[in-house]
Amino acid sequence: MDDFLTLRRLSTPITTGIPQTIPTEYTETVSGESFDDILNAQLGKESEKTIDAADLVASGVNFSKHAMNRVLQRNIDLSAESLSRLNEGIRLADEKGLDDTLILVDSAAYIVSVKNNTVITTVASNELQGNVFTNIDGAVVV
Repeated sequence: MDDFLTLRRLSTPITTGIPQTIPTEYTETVSGESFDDILNAQLGKESEKTIDAADLVASGVNFSKHAMNRVLQRNIDLSAESLSRLNEGIRLADEKGLDDTLILVDSAAYIVSVKNNTVITTVASNELQGNVFTNIDGAVVV
């Protein structure tokens, strides 16, 4: 009798609970925007954040690729006035013989290679708290 129960247990089919047919309630399409539409809209928002290249060229200061990415990511203001103040900070640093300088303009910090006239990186005001700036010769506040 025990052999019969053992044999019966082994031949009992196991069901996983997955239905053999997909219910129609799950096959209907969801109304709304497609993934492609949402992606293109987000990419369009990113391209709206472009900075006028003519203003940068006219300002005289160069921005490294890294610095430009940080400006875009952190929404740092690069108006004509802030670029003018940044140039003033670079001029003051150059007069003092500084090379790698931290320049604070309003709510942004710029690490600038004065001899190359190039902004290396930027930091927004909300990220300044707790930051330690190393490998700089000095700081200029304008």
